[in-house]
Amino acid sequence: MAPTTHILTFGDPRVIIYLQPPGVTPLGGSAVIHCEYQCNGGTFVLYRSGEKISALKPYGKRAEFLISNVTRSFSGPYTCHCMHGDNGTMLARSDTLEVLVEELQGPKPVLSILPGHEVTAGSDVLLRCTFWNDSAICFLYLEGRPGTLYQFSDKEATFQLSQVEQGNAGRYICQCYIKQTPPAWSSLSEFLELVVRDYTWGNTVRLALGAGILVLLGLIVAEAMHSNRPTSSHLGPL
Repeated sequence: MAPTTHILTFGDPRVIIYLQPPGVTPLGGSAVIHCEYQCNGGTFVLYRSGEKISALKPYGKRAEFLISNVTRSFSGPYTCHCMHGDNGTMLARSDTLEVLVEELQGPKPVLSILPGHEVTAGSDVLLRCTFWNDSAICFLYLEGRPGTLYQFSDKEATFQLSQVEQGNAGRYICQCYIKQTPPAWSSLSEFLELVVRDYTWGNTVRLALGAGILVLLGLIVAEAMHSNRPTSSHLGPL
């Protein structure tokens, strides 16, 4: 039902694979499959259901595979391999990313973040996905993360992030599955960005910079005083 990431026991480290935007891809729309790995001198190869789809040289440590004008045939399990050399040695592979293509129906769910979009590290944050249909199941995604982050059990359920840190920052989005006949998927909500400010770290950096500046100023003053010190001359006997 919901797009998920299935863990495969291939070995570590793995290629990171995720869909942008996350969630269900609209019929006739487009999406980008991201593959990330330090694939130095290698090539990223994208597979669907075990069949090679495309290959790209990485830009830095990332490759972006665009899928556009999608039909339901684009649905399925995708994996990304880092291949190296003429003999196609596989250096690493990803977990499996399930891509689902369906016709989306409005209206959009509404995502909200409490107490606000910008919080300090260590705070508690509530994410709420509100939808008009009581029989819907809604799913929360974090941009750049594979799979579903959380499943809401009712139309106004909340998901709590306790003592947030920098790793919780990012753009969140939700989407709902409508249990009707036939079943349907809603459009994606608007992205909401959570900003986590770590003022403790910021203050530490500022104090360190301030101390460094004071030391530098002290050295400059000492050097200036030394340069301006009068020198004595030695007079020999007349």
